[in-house]
Amino acid sequence: MGENKSGYLIVDKEILPDVYEKVVKAKDLLRTGQAKGITHVCKMLGISRSTFYKYKDYVFTVSEATKGRKATIIMILDHTPGVLSKVLDKIAERKGNILTISQDIPINNAANVSITFDLSNMEINVDELIEEINGMSGVFKANLIAME
Repeated sequence: MGENKSGYLIVDKEILPDVYEKVVKAKDLLRTGQAKGITHVCKMLGISRSTFYKYKDYVFTVSEATKGRKATIIMILDHTPGVLSKVLDKIAERKGNILTISQDIPINNAANVSITFDLSNMEINVDELIEEINGMSGVFKANLIAME
């Protein structure tokens, strides 16, 4: 049997605790404005805020996971001129379109950077892109934190 290198599984919700489905519902209620905030939506659905935060970036509906129009990755980069530029070039080379970039002030010569990009025209999947970015000089770590 082949190894699942992507890190994702499709699991029938019938065998999972209902908390996962509630987190998906909470994200939907927040996105559509039917809930006023995280505290409100958690009370509505009977889940704790810590549960919501623990799973919100890891639980998606199948349509969310497969349509994948946008992805957000967070990285720790060496604070060296050109490192961020090379990461942006890599995303563009793979036909990703940058939507937002957020960079914290570097501490101990490392910068936290968050990039959200449109991946609808990408020629590879997000996991492959992250693997390529992780292999780049000056990238200490890159992880997918959200997809929608």
